[in-house]
Amino acid sequence: MHIYLIRHTRPAVAKGICYGQSDLDVVETFHEEAAVIKNHLPGDIRKVYSSPLRRCRLLAEHLFTQPIHFYDDLMELHCGSWEMQHWDEIPKAELRPWMNDFVTVKVPGGESYQDLYNRTVQRYEMIKGAETPAAIVAHGGVIRSLLSHITATPLKNAFDRFPLYYGAVAKINTISSEVEILSNIEIAGEQHRPSDWVKK
Repeated sequence: MHIYLIRHTRPAVAKGICYGQSDLDVVETFHEEAAVIKNHLPGDIRKVYSSPLRRCRLLAEHLFTQPIHFYDDLMELHCGSWEMQHWDEIPKAELRPWMNDFVTVKVPGGESYQDLYNRTVQRYEMIKGAETPAAIVAHGGVIRSLLSHITATPLKNAFDRFPLYYGAVAKINTISSEVEILSNIEIAGEQHRPSDWVKK
């Protein structure tokens, strides 16, 4: 009755780059970070699901010997024309509507957080009905959307309620909807918004 949500390890990308569905590699400390994650996982995982993006696929294949089921709907937010741009270089007029309402406003050429939520929750409900214990290796946005769904947290509050860092592991009881964060080691270098943006 348990599902483990696992965020990928640190990707090989400069701080401040918007990378969404860009297929990034992992950094040289991958094995050390993966070892921390493994210490928080039980040995009886029956099913493994993962985003197909390299940073998740490598971790899933490293942690588990079971066959891995890859699903595109477990990929991170599609950041459209912002992919691989520095957050500080995206035109403010283009960025502001999304920053003010990232839940319903789509990234130009990409998705809104509601879009991400809809596809990930649909996949989660299918996984929940299959064999457990199970593991889902995915991204920060995906895991926050699932935790919002499980805990009935408004999407606009997801980032404040669930400060998930690289390598985070959340244990979900599918019967009681209880959430336990098992691993959440902060690593310097994350920046997922413009450096001068102040939340109102």
